[in-house]
Amino acid sequence: MNAGQKARRVAREAGDNRVLTTVARVGFAASGLMHLLMGYLAIQIALHRGGESDQSGAFAQMNKLPGGMLLLWTAVIGLTALALWLLLQAALGIGSTSKKRWVRSLVSCGKAVAYLALAATALSAALRQPTNSATSTRQASGSILTLPGGQALLIVLGIATVGIGGYFVYKGARKKFHEDIALPAGGSGKAIDVLGVTGYIAKGIAIIAIGILFVVAAIKLDPKDASGLDGALKALAALPYGEAILILIGVGLSAYGVYSFARARLARL
Repeated sequence: MNAGQKARRVAREAGDNRVLTTVARVGFAASGLMHLLMGYLAIQIALHRGGESDQSGAFAQMNKLPGGMLLLWTAVIGLTALALWLLLQAALGIGSTSKKRWVRSLVSCGKAVAYLALAATALSAALRQPTNSATSTRQASGSILTLPGGQALLIVLGIATVGIGGYFVYKGARKKFHEDIALPAGGSGKAIDVLGVTGYIAKGIAIIAIGILFVVAAIKLDPKDASGLDGALKALAALPYGEAILILIGVGLSAYGVYSFARARLARL
């Protein structure tokens, strides 16, 4: 048995650990609550009631719920465990000659990084040192623009973000999320299916809007235009019929949240 095979065996054994998979399911539930709150905040913005509809705003709202601090720490643990589980899944493809396994490994790594970032945001809120996602995104965009070739790099980042958003829309429209979850028979399965389609498409549109703002910031050489999810949703609200569009996206993000609760129980881990 070579080193690659040994690494995959260790990763498989760790990934099958009941404690880790159980806590990873908690991570899906935490993500669900976060998306529910993001959807609520998006609707609040559409109704001109203020607030931040990004992840940091959602965790701030979570802290206001009964037992909010406990929810935040549960989110930190669950999201971190989910990221670790995804990294272990990525390790299963390392050393494989199959291109498909390499692609799956890269996708798992990307998802792991995203969940670790969410865990870090939740941790900041739990430690009462909340971060502002819009400000952080602007600062990061400004740093990229100062690099040699930074304008082109930010455009590439924007296009890549649009591509990720497009993938979410495709995954929802083509129901590719069926690969991630064991849908039950009957009406409950149909309801989860509708929630998945609606949620993935809405989240994809929001991510596409973020990517477009990155490109706009690069073209105008102004990092203020790159303001993350909160800025993207507020930009959508400024469009003709923007309030209605934003309400639909808010409902979609909430649908994704409910789907994530179902996934916490039914995910193929």
